[in-house]
Amino acid sequence: MDVSGASGQPRSGDDQPTDHPAVPTPPPPAAEAPAPTEDGPDTDTAATGTPDSNAPDSNTPGPEAARTEEPKDEAPETTGTTAPKTEPHETGADEAGADQAGADQAEADRAGADKAETDGAKTPEGTPDTAADTHETHRTLAHTEPPTGPAPGMAKGEPPRPPKEPGGGILMGRPFGVPVYVAPSWFLVAALITWVFGGQLDRVLPELGAARYLVSLFFAVAFYASVLVHELAHTVAAIRFKLPVRRIQLQFFGGVSEIEKEAETPGREFVLAFVGPLLSLVLAGLFYLAMKPVQPGTVPGVLLAGLMVSNLIVAAFNLLPGLPLDGGRMLRAVVWKITGKPMSGTVAAAWVGRALAVAVLVGLPLLNSSGGLGGGTEESGGMDTVTDALLAAILAAIIWTGAGNSLRMARLREHLPELRARTLTRRAVPVETDTPLSEALRRANAAGARALVVVDADGHPLSLVRESAIVGVPEHRRPWVPVSGLAQDLTDDMRVSAELSGEELLDALRAAPATEYLVVENTGEIYGVLSAADVERAFVKAMARPS
Repeated sequence: MDVSGASGQPRSGDDQPTDHPAVPTPPPPAAEAPAPTEDGPDTDTAATGTPDSNAPDSNTPGPEAARTEEPKDEAPETTGTTAPKTEPHETGADEAGADQAGADQAEADRAGADKAETDGAKTPEGTPDTAADTHETHRTLAHTEPPTGPAPGMAKGEPPRPPKEPGGGILMGRPFGVPVYVAPSWFLVAALITWVFGGQLDRVLPELGAARYLVSLFFAVAFYASVLVHELAHTVAAIRFKLPVRRIQLQFFGGVSEIEKEAETPGREFVLAFVGPLLSLVLAGLFYLAMKPVQPGTVPGVLLAGLMVSNLIVAAFNLLPGLPLDGGRMLRAVVWKITGKPMSGTVAAAWVGRALAVAVLVGLPLLNSSGGLGGGTEESGGMDTVTDALLAAILAAIIWTGAGNSLRMARLREHLPELRARTLTRRAVPVETDTPLSEALRRANAAGARALVVVDADGHPLSLVRESAIVGVPEHRRPWVPVSGLAQDLTDDMRVSAELSGEELLDALRAAPATEYLVVENTGEIYGVLSAADVERAFVKAMARPS
């Protein structure tokens, strides 16, 4: 809303938000004759809903049409509880019908007239007047008082909505209350494992024929079940340390436990990272013990051997000391413990992770072609070499990008406390639904505010006037455009506490993506409006400063 004052919008003033009192009380629309301002018809519009004599002649046709039609459109929005407006008309119709029938049946007429009058007394003919008197009374009250009745920010009669699911694929279950999703990419890697393992089974158990692919598919599912157990170990440890877990996702290369907060101590960080590989080692041991009584060269023997080896590989790979692997988090915890600075641990583990990415890209194909992974140079064909190189490139890319993301996330968490809702909030003024835009902007200018909150007669916030919508309204049309037509309805998630800061503030904004949010005090008072653009600018500015 940083447009010049001559346009009728709030002056930008100092763009640096500062602490300010709660929302000022809007002045009574017709309390006094306002002094002439640059906004022309804005001031008279608040009192009469029509422009003053100083309005340009060229605008006369438009305002006349708006003056005729606006009350019809705006009445339902202004008084949402006076819906039965047709009842007085129905009563009048009953009375007219009774008069016409009076010539034929006098006694029925009198009874019908008495009934109509009785019904008319019961109809809400007096209700609009009473509601209008109450409405006008509330218009002069400060809308910063904690409202009564329905919860602020929620439409009357609207049930609370359940929290949004994080999503991320097919929901498989909720162990320990944490949703587990299978990403679409899993089906690709499951098909790849089925094809590769099926080729190996053809050499070991040729008598299976085409059934080997069913056995291979079972192996792929069992392998990812082991990966899920690995991730559940991280989840259980996080829950034990009272760290929220958003979800578990099984994807192309393994699984991810999305823990929303960092461990508070390096010791907890180490334990949180180590339990995953530890449980993979335990699974490998269990598969080894289960393989002992099984005859080698059979389907159960081959499956158990494959699961034992795959879990050993998962444990060994995750113990590599570089982010984003579990071993990298363990290294981070050790450096954090030594230096006392979590950022130093992150930097060290991230750069080791990037070195590991280069080592995997170069070393994995060489190791496999030299027979270090069970192959041999004479047995390796061109397709095997290309497959090894492609696999190494994908793994290296995952490790490199994961290390970089870990480093960026650490810098983000370091600067997050600088983001505080109270200091970023714009001062706002409350206006009712039928307030013309020009009058609303005049009030905002007078109060030094840069945002508008649409409220009902009881002071409950209903919606937020969008800054982008204001800019799109020509100045000469602003006296005829009600603020309700430029506002975005408030939802529960769009109400944020003025006390939020850092990661909690960002979580609240991520829960309901919007351009503006209503900021309230703990008492329910309207503190102001938080613009997502202001948060983004403050965040970029904070991230630009050196750590």
